[in-house]
Amino acid sequence: MQSFDFHTHDLSSTGIWNLPSDETPNSVGYFSAGLHPWFLEENWKEQLQKVKTLSKQDNCLAIGECGFDRLRGPSISIQQAAFEAQAETAEELDIPIILHCVKAHDLVLAYLKNHKNPPSIIWHGWNLKPHLASQLLEFPVYFSFGKALLNANSNASNWLKACPSDRIFFETDDASLGIDSIYEAASLILVRPVENLRKQVVENWNQISSRKIK
Repeated sequence: MQSFDFHTHDLSSTGIWNLPSDETPNSVGYFSAGLHPWFLEENWKEQLQKVKTLSKQDNCLAIGECGFDRLRGPSISIQQAAFEAQAETAEELDIPIILHCVKAHDLVLAYLKNHKNPPSIIWHGWNLKPHLASQLLEFPVYFSFGKALLNANSNASNWLKACPSDRIFFETDDASLGIDSIYEAASLILVRPVENLRKQVVENWNQISSRKIK
């Protein structure tokens, strides 16, 4: 079994390719489509129509990345409106959201508390303190770990040790390294065989999405 890369910008990696907003999937395998908060514009509702069209394809496994960023992007009100609209699409299709979140943990928590049936949300590149993660466990929130696992003392490594096994995913994002290196790092942290983690990730995905992977 290959290592599934939950979120990647590298077409050669086996997993979910983050489709750039100005491209079409053509013959790629699995991909995600969404409105990244960095690139939101006033006409984001028009941009959303492309996302909705792309999301109807069976190999579009997730909406995203989308979310909140207090360091870059338009006003928080625009980011919130765009995120909620994309969350509705994900909920309708029964597929997860790939969450981009920078200095906005409170906004994610507020959204979750105010929506009775949110879609599954996978927080990509998790590297915040474990107590912030634990606040999200009562909601359908999952955690994707990337290159931060190569640092044994990182917040990501510390949370991985405590995170429920049915909430974990692994990714390369835009890092210039292979997904196997992330699984190997996780294997050392959790003292679990890499193959065991590969199976765990596939099982986790198929529990939360109507679009299955093998």
